[in-house]
Amino acid sequence: MRRLRIPAVAAALCCAAVAAGCGLGPGSETGSATMSITRDYGALTVADSFDFEAKQSDTVLRVLDGNADITTRYGGRFVQSIGGIESGVRDGQRFDWFFYVNGVESSLGAADVSITDGDRIWWDYRDWNAAMRVPAVVGSFPEPFKHGFGGRQYATRIDCVGTMPPCQTARRALESEGVSAGVFSAGQAPGVDAESAPTLRVIVGPWSAVGRDRAAALIEHGPAQSGVFARFDGGKLVLLNARGQAAERFGSGAGLVAAVRLNEAPPTWIITGTDKAGVAAAAALFETSDLQDHYAVAATPNTAPEPLPVSPSGQP
Repeated sequence: MRRLRIPAVAAALCCAAVAAGCGLGPGSETGSATMSITRDYGALTVADSFDFEAKQSDTVLRVLDGNADITTRYGGRFVQSIGGIESGVRDGQRFDWFFYVNGVESSLGAADVSITDGDRIWWDYRDWNAAMRVPAVVGSFPEPFKHGFGGRQYATRIDCVGTMPPCQTARRALESEGVSAGVFSAGQAPGVDAESAPTLRVIVGPWSAVGRDRAAALIEHGPAQSGVFARFDGGKLVLLNARGQAAERFGSGAGLVAAVRLNEAPPTWIITGTDKAGVAAAAALFETSDLQDHYAVAATPNTAPEPLPVSPSGQP
């Protein structure tokens, strides 16, 4: 699919097309925000990412409608198509548009989500048969660490369950984005219940230790439960395709950067690997250039970072 810039829609045409999302609303500005539009788990760019100044009455739908050709459903509150790419069934697979604000999948329709300063809004068109929900993704880094989500900011902590160097790598990556994070080893701090702690956690260590965490353990149940298209099996990192099928396996030196969400708790980010080398390789990917517009990323020996899922099922 060729790279496509979607033209802005004039205000008058906007009102005729979508009553609920007519243009940009009035009111004072709340700050700067960014919107990007992709398809197939971020594999293809549909429209160039753009920055904008949000107004108090702006919603995610209003801004999208003011910058792209869209159609809606359910009374104009949910997006049916963007740039002619329409929700529906193809080859027995269901495709829809989903959106994330600061790396967290919205539980509300786009017409009901307001925009605040620093928000990174990401629309993605994907097959959802293997994972109806992907509650958290890494592709909006340094969000949600920098500005939080849902109108709330959170403290950040790094739970180090392996050797210290990869944990310090993660800390430095956050600090370079203006985010302070404490580093706690397993012996320094008690375990944290991810569902009740008002904290964004980054767990760093080998899967043999990370997998004991209640939130991280969702990965063991597959993408339908975790939203992560990878799993660990017999000391190997197994990468999955968009249908949830095993596509590649890696042993020593393989790592994973992913995010999960236990019920309605803040996301838990995971930097892990099959061994010490894999954890270090994953920690090295903890930056915008390697994570942007990806649901999760794998570090594999002697290859470039691999976005997940492998080989998305959607076709241009």
